[in-house]
Amino acid sequence: MEDIKLKEIFSYLLQKIWLVLIILVLVVAGGELYSTQLKTPLYASSTNVVLISDSASKSEITTNDITLSNNLVKTYSEIVKSRNVLSKVIENLNLDISYEQLASKVNATSVASTQLITIRVSDKDSKVAQQIANEIGKVFKTEIKNIYGFNNVQIVDEAVEASAAYNVNLLKETILYIMIGLFLGVGATYLIYAFDKTIKDTDTVENKLGLTVIGVVPKVGDK
Repeated sequence: MEDIKLKEIFSYLLQKIWLVLIILVLVVAGGELYSTQLKTPLYASSTNVVLISDSASKSEITTNDITLSNNLVKTYSEIVKSRNVLSKVIENLNLDISYEQLASKVNATSVASTQLITIRVSDKDSKVAQQIANEIGKVFKTEIKNIYGFNNVQIVDEAVEASAAYNVNLLKETILYIMIGLFLGVGATYLIYAFDKTIKDTDTVENKLGLTVIGVVPKVGDK
């Protein structure tokens, strides 16, 4: 009985394949329009800084120096996004944004088991993202010296301009839109099937009502 029902559903789906295709085309077209015309591409640039010891210049690094640097990594990561640092970046680059707006574009993370901090900046302008990231690295290094009196921050890698937006991937997004379109198309067709109580052939009468068909009135003309 279950096999019969599955065959019936599949047969109904084939009859309504035009509906599935219409929904699929509409979803994919709408998704592509959003991805290419409405979605704002964002570019990211990153600079890496490392915490070293003041005594490094003396060619003498102790275990205490390394422990201190490791303990400061998390604190330094928070200072990167501090108002003191970002306000100076805004001033130096003459940016027409608030501290809160800039802070939302900046992410500072410590690399596990290292003394490295990655400063990542995202913006709709790839060049601006690069400039901000590099400026943050410079200001951060200066401010750490002013706050702690330490000269233990060095820039390892300067930010480079991103060549592609990180939030746009047309291939993956198109595949996603196709999957969504098929799901919605098949789902809509099944709902129509589930609520369709009309009797279309003799098999429906026998299977659903349990009655035996003893005669069929043939269709004549278009009526």
